[in-house]
Amino acid sequence: MPEHIVKPLVGIQIMNQPGAAMPAMATRGSSGYDLYACKHQTIAPGAYSMVPTGVRISMPQGLEAQIRPRSGLAAKYGVTVLNAPGTIDSDYRGEVCVLLINHGLADFTVEPGMRIAQMVFSRVTEVDFRLQDTLDTSHRGEGGFGSTGTR
Repeated sequence: MPEHIVKPLVGIQIMNQPGAAMPAMATRGSSGYDLYACKHQTIAPGAYSMVPTGVRISMPQGLEAQIRPRSGLAAKYGVTVLNAPGTIDSDYRGEVCVLLINHGLADFTVEPGMRIAQMVFSRVTEVDFRLQDTLDTSHRGEGGFGSTGTR
């Protein structure tokens, strides 16, 4: 990373649980930090489960952590993050947990130390809302789901 870029400081606690580990980037080009399971559990097809990671974080206001699926779990097993991306707010201090859902056809077993998701940090933009009677027009207008590229 260039020297002139200052990385935000994120405090972390690693809880004393089997498999709990420091989130880590797999490669220098990764954008997410792998999160590891710290509880053995089996997720049946069509079911979901909250999987603890044994990690608690403290980040500065103006950042959020997004919990995203790992593509390998989705491609190989049909397992993904249910509320992707999950949001960890800057004022949350509890354990980071991951809601995994099994869209596959077979039971999926989570083992302590298994990489189950990735955590990506993003800046938060605060806005001011202004109540208006009408909104400015746009080419798209009120075209919703599936409306782009059809004209």
